[in-house]
Amino acid sequence: MIFTFASQGNRTCQALLLPKTSPLPFWSSYLRIQWKWSLKSTVEIGLKPPMEAPAPLPSSSALSCRLRRFLDDHFKALEDLSTAPSLVAQLNRECGDLETDLLCLRKGLSVATSTWLSRSDDVRRTLRLLDPGFEGYNPRPSRGSGGLSPKSPAPPYGEVEAGLPSVGRILQVELPLLVKEVGRIQTVRSYAETTLKLEALVGELEDATFAIMSHSRNYILFNHSNASIPSGSGQKQGKLMLAITSMKNIEEILASVARRRPLWNHLVMAVDSRVENTFSLLRPQALMDHRALLASLGWPPALSKSGLEWDKSLEIPNPLVLMEGEKKEIYSQSFVELCALQHLQAQREERLLGLLENQKRHKLLSHTNLDRQTCDYSLWTIDELVHPIASRMEYHFSRWFNEPKFIFALVYKITRDFMDGMDNVLQPLMDQARLVGSSAREAWVSAMGKLLTKYLERQVFPLLAKTYDARNQTMDVTSSWLQLVDLMISFDKRMKVLAASVTPLMGPLSEFEEFSRSLSILSIFNEHSNWLQTWAEIELNVADDKLKSELEDERSWFIDFRKQSEFSHNKEAESFLLSAREDYKAPPIVDSVIKIAWSMIERGQALPSKPMKIQFIRCSANIFLKHFFTILFERCQNIKFMAASIGDDELLRVAGAVNAARFCESVMREWSEDVVFLEMSADEDEQKGNCQHPHVSFFEDEINYLVELEIDCLEGIMSALLLEFDALCWCYVQNIEQWEDENIEFKNEMLDEELMTVSPGFVEALDMLKDRINILKLSLNSQDFLDLWRSIAGGLDHFIFRSIPLRDIKFSCQGVNQFRTDMKTLFLVFSSFCARPEAFFPFTSESLKLLTIHCKDADFLLEMVSKSESEEEECPRLLGLSHVTISQAKLIVRNRKFVR
Repeated sequence: MIFTFASQGNRTCQALLLPKTSPLPFWSSYLRIQWKWSLKSTVEIGLKPPMEAPAPLPSSSALSCRLRRFLDDHFKALEDLSTAPSLVAQLNRECGDLETDLLCLRKGLSVATSTWLSRSDDVRRTLRLLDPGFEGYNPRPSRGSGGLSPKSPAPPYGEVEAGLPSVGRILQVELPLLVKEVGRIQTVRSYAETTLKLEALVGELEDATFAIMSHSRNYILFNHSNASIPSGSGQKQGKLMLAITSMKNIEEILASVARRRPLWNHLVMAVDSRVENTFSLLRPQALMDHRALLASLGWPPALSKSGLEWDKSLEIPNPLVLMEGEKKEIYSQSFVELCALQHLQAQREERLLGLLENQKRHKLLSHTNLDRQTCDYSLWTIDELVHPIASRMEYHFSRWFNEPKFIFALVYKITRDFMDGMDNVLQPLMDQARLVGSSAREAWVSAMGKLLTKYLERQVFPLLAKTYDARNQTMDVTSSWLQLVDLMISFDKRMKVLAASVTPLMGPLSEFEEFSRSLSILSIFNEHSNWLQTWAEIELNVADDKLKSELEDERSWFIDFRKQSEFSHNKEAESFLLSAREDYKAPPIVDSVIKIAWSMIERGQALPSKPMKIQFIRCSANIFLKHFFTILFERCQNIKFMAASIGDDELLRVAGAVNAARFCESVMREWSEDVVFLEMSADEDEQKGNCQHPHVSFFEDEINYLVELEIDCLEGIMSALLLEFDALCWCYVQNIEQWEDENIEFKNEMLDEELMTVSPGFVEALDMLKDRINILKLSLNSQDFLDLWRSIAGGLDHFIFRSIPLRDIKFSCQGVNQFRTDMKTLFLVFSSFCARPEAFFPFTSESLKLLTIHCKDADFLLEMVSKSESEEEECPRLLGLSHVTISQAKLIVRNRKFVR
C-alpha cells in the first residue's frame, strides 16, 4: 500500500508499507519510502526535501510526540490504513481554512496599522503645534517637494502660533480650572432650580394654610345636638389635602438635598423655618376642625345615664359605630388627612434628628423636644377622641379620690366599650393612610392609659409622696401606696390584654420596649425616680415587718427529724438531687423569706423598662435578702467561741442555718438562670461600663455571701468536732507504753482481730464522734454532709498520722495489733457512708501497711532506700504508697521493733 505525505516546499512523498515484525508501532516498523516530486499539498510531517535519490524516513523515535500521538490515534491497526485518503482530504480542508483565516488576519492587521500610523501622525503634528519643544515630534517627510525632511530642525516657537500656551499648562492648570468652573456653574444652576422649586412649593403650602385660616374666621361651631355637618367642610379638606401634598414634596426635596448636598444647610434651614412656622398654624387649625367634626358627630357620649336608659344597655353607645353616609365619609377623609399630616411631621423630625447627630449642630431644635416626640407613639386622631372624654371623667375622679379602684374601673370600662369602633372603623382608615405597623387598638389603649397616668401624676402621687416624706409613715399611708400600686399593676395587665391584636408588632426590640413603656401607666416612675425609691422602701419595710413576725415564732426554725430515717448500716445511698425545702432540710422560715422576696421581684417585673426593674429589685428584694442572711450569720456566730465541746442544740442551730443558706443559694441560682435576670444583669453591666468584667449572675453578691457563710459554718463544725476529739483522746495519744510494751506470749505474731479490743482511752472519743456524725447526718442536707464527713475524715487522718506513727515510738507487735484494731474501729464509724472508708484515711492506712510488713521486707525497704535516688523514688511505687513520703516511710519502718 502506498501512503502519500507532504514535505516542505509542497513536495510529495509516497511510503510503501510492507509488513515486518517489530515492537514499535506498525506504521514505523513497515515503512519503505519512495519520494515523488509534485506540487500536491498533503500532510506536512516536517521531513527534509529529498535529494535526487530517495532516502529512508527517520525512525519513529525521531518524530515529535505530538505527531506520534496523531498517528497512533488514527492508525491503531493495519485496517485503519484504508482511511488514509479521507484523512488526507480532511487535513487539506483544514489547512486551507487556516490559510484563509491567516490571510484575513494579516489584512486586518495591515489596515489597523495604517490607521494607527495616520492618527499618530495627526496627534504628533498637533502636539508639535502646541509645544514646539515636544521631543516626540518627528515629522514624516512629505511626499511633495514642500515637506520637511526628517533631519530638518524644528521651527522656532514664534513660527507655530504666537501666544499659544503649552500643553503642560493646559493639562495641569487651565483644564482643572475649567472643569471646576463648569461644575460650579452646574451647582449654581441646580441650586437655583432647587430654590425656585422649593419656593413654589412653600408658597403653595402657605397659600393653602392661609386659605384654611381665612375660612376658619367665618366658621360657626355647631352644638353637639346638631347632627348636620358644618358648611364648607369639603372645601377646607381640599385645601388641607393640597397643603399636605405640598409639604410632602418639600420633605422629599429636603431629604434629597440633606443626603446629596450637605453644604446647602442654609437653604435647608431657611425652608425648615418657613415650613415650621406654617405648620405651627396648620396643625392647631386641623386639630380644631377635626375636634369640631367629632362634636358634630356627638362625641363624646354621655358617661352617665338615667335609670331607664341604664336598664336598656350596660354599654356606652359609640358614635363612631353609629355614623353613616356623608358623616362617615367626611370623618374618614379628615381622619386620613390628619394621619398623613402627623406622618409627615414624624419624617421631618427624624430627618432633623439625623442632621443633629451627624453634624453636631443644636440650632434647629432641642434634643429634648425631639426625643420626646420621637418616642411618643400616640396618634393625634386618637388623642382627639380621648381629650373630650378626659374632661368629663375628671368630675368622677374627684368624687372617688379615696376610692381609686373606681377610677381604674371606669377607665377600663370606657376603653373596653369603645374597642369595637377602633377595630371596625378606625383601623381600616389607618390602613388606608398607610400607617405601617400602627394599630388603632393599641393607640386607643395607650391614650387612655396616659389619661390616667396624667391624673395620678398631677393629683394622687404628689399628695402621697408629700405625706410619706413628712415622716408620717403610718399604716394608712403605707397601705394607700401599696393599694394604689396593686391597682396599677392589675390595670396594666388588663389593658395589655385589650391592646393585643392581630397586627404585627414593631421589628426592632428597642422600639417594642418603647411602645410597651407607652402602654404602661407604671411609666410614671420613669420620670419620678424618687417615687420609685419610696415605693421600694415601703415594700422593704413591709417585708421586714413580716420577717420579724415570723422570727418571733421559734417553730419557724424547728426541723422535724421524725420523718428522717434512722442511722443504719444497710441504708440505701441517698439522692443528691435536691429541689424542695424538705430535701435541703431547711427550716420553714426559709419558705416565707423566699415567697416575700419573690413577691417583691414580681411586682418589680411589672415595671416597663429594665433600669427601673433593676433599681426597684436592688432597693427592695436584694436588701431584704441581705437582712435575712445577716440573721443566719448571727445564728452561726456562737460556733467560733466553742473550744473543746459543742452541744447538740448548738449543732442543730448551726446545721439549720447551713441548710437555709444552701436552699437560698439554690433558689437564687435558679432565678439567675432566667432570661429576664440575665438581660437585667447585662444591661446593668452596660450602664456601669463593666463590660470587661461582667457579673456572672444578677444575684452574684448574695450567692457569694451564702457560699462563704456555708464554708465558715462547716469549717467551724469540723474544727469544734476535731478539737473535742483531740481533747477526749489526749491520754490515748500520749500513752506511748501501750505501743511499745510487748506480750511475751505473742512475740512477733499478729493476733487475731477477734481477740483484740479497742483501747479504753479511745472509746469515749469514738462514741462522741459517732454521736456527732449521727446528729449531723440527720440535720444536715446531703450535699453539705457529704463534704463535711469527708473533711472530718481527712482531719482525723492527719491528726492520727502526726500524733502516733510519726512520733518517736518503737512499735511492738502487740502495739501494732492494738493500733490496727483501733483504726479499724474508727473506720467503722464512716462505713455507713461509703464501701471503703479506709480510702479517706490514706496516711493512716499506708502507715498501717508499713507497720504490718514482715521483718525481711522492712530490711529490703531500708536497703533499697539507702542505695540510690532512682531506687529511692521507685520504692514507694513498689510498696503502693502514694501519700506517705519516703522519709516518713523510713521513720515508721525504723521505729518498728522486730524480734530477730
